[in-house]
Amino acid sequence: MSGPATDRRAAVLPALMTALEAGGHAPGLPEFLPDKGLAHDHVRLGGTGLLARLPKQSQMRLNAAENLAYQAACFKRASASGHAPRLHAVLPPSDALPRGGLIVDEIEGRVARLPEDLPAIMQALAAIHALPMPKGRAPLLDPADPLADLLAEIDVQACHLHIAHPATKVIIETHIAALRHLCESDARPPKRLISFDAHPGNFLIDATGRAILVDLEKARYSAPPLDLAHATLYTSTTWDVASYAVLEPQDVARACHLWLDHLPDELRAALGPWILPMRRAMWLWSMTWCAKWRALSGTGAKSDAEGEDWAAENSDAALIAHVRGRVDHYLDPETAKRLDLEFGLLADVL
Repeated sequence: MSGPATDRRAAVLPALMTALEAGGHAPGLPEFLPDKGLAHDHVRLGGTGLLARLPKQSQMRLNAAENLAYQAACFKRASASGHAPRLHAVLPPSDALPRGGLIVDEIEGRVARLPEDLPAIMQALAAIHALPMPKGRAPLLDPADPLADLLAEIDVQACHLHIAHPATKVIIETHIAALRHLCESDARPPKRLISFDAHPGNFLIDATGRAILVDLEKARYSAPPLDLAHATLYTSTTWDVASYAVLEPQDVARACHLWLDHLPDELRAALGPWILPMRRAMWLWSMTWCAKWRALSGTGAKSDAEGEDWAAENSDAALIAHVRGRVDHYLDPETAKRLDLEFGLLADVL
């Protein structure tokens, strides 16, 4: 099978080998893993216990060098929790490897199964959220007002809601208005390191039962309940085929209580009231991202290595078909109504 993504990957492999050798790293037996993500290719360096992460784009809208520095910081800081791979090397951008790459631990484990692996995932998230706040937080995002910052990001993505069904658009805009009203108050959740991409498909469960968050690209200092939401929202638990699950409100409530139980006392008391408001915010970010992807995925691939690039030709056709199916399902009015009602159900059981 051929195509732009296949041709690109064929050209990347020798470039990766050259970069590894130039940096004094053992290349092992390189093997592309199945194309499962819109932001990276992954190459197993067989026999070394390492994995190469090769960016297809920057979801943080950064240039190639800045993107690598950002991701390197994500792995370094999150791995201190014991629930993320360690960073071993950064491969700088070059003519042959224009976006460079990272070399990280290859995690041996199975995909998460829900709801049975929710306790392990909650423990992993709490360990990340409990990490002490460093004095120097750059290059990671560290907004003075994470709530207002998230609303601004949602507003930018919401510019693409014209492609959604009118009924879906109304539901989303109603919830955006509620989030905007919340931002007008003075109350704010505490900030901690969060993944901002904690959907179950990004976790592997190792032989000891420990959950490892393997995809770290968008970490920032923000509200921890955003990760809790991302791990349990319908738009997250049904995103990845391998970890697909539909959670009942009781499953979600149990996960929330498990997460709280693993947090230090002072964080538990401060974050509990923010679980539902941040769940709404994470859902809004996800839904407006779906509209954005639908609008931008049909554009041509960028000719440089700068910033975002959602062009469908960057990924395998099967992956694009899967993402398109998920996006269309989530933006369907019946799905939006279901999630709209779930917020009320959760308020009763939490």
